[in-house]
Amino acid sequence: MLRQWLTSATRYFWRPLAESLRKFRTWRELIKAKEEIRQARGFTLLREWLSPAQKAQFDSAGCFVVIGCHSGRRYRIHRGTAGNVYEIDDAGRLVTGLCFVPSAALVAGDVMLAQKIALETNERAALAVANRFPVPAAAGER
Repeated sequence: MLRQWLTSATRYFWRPLAESLRKFRTWRELIKAKEEIRQARGFTLLREWLSPAQKAQFDSAGCFVVIGCHSGRRYRIHRGTAGNVYEIDDAGRLVTGLCFVPSAALVAGDVMLAQKIALETNERAALAVANRFPVPAAAGER
């Protein structure tokens, strides 16, 4: 009798738990799909703002070069949301890393677009708020 009671109690306990787990997995997949759509829309908008040369660079290497409006320095913006901007020299070697992002939480494509526009239209203001970080010696060869 005790065995029968334990079996039915276990079923009674596990059914709602399994159903909750199924609902959680469905919810998690929905959130993941929405995030993928947001990311894709961000990169679509970024690509609309890239010049043909920048678009070709982005398609082949996942990064593109912008030229600062005040100094004429070249910056390489890599795919990402923080610590993804590098000043480069004439040979294309990384000189220093820059970290500056919008204050709102945005997807990678939107952050990269904001960084591009900031460097091309108001380089001094972007550099004034940017945190600089050293580039490892091996990374300078990129």
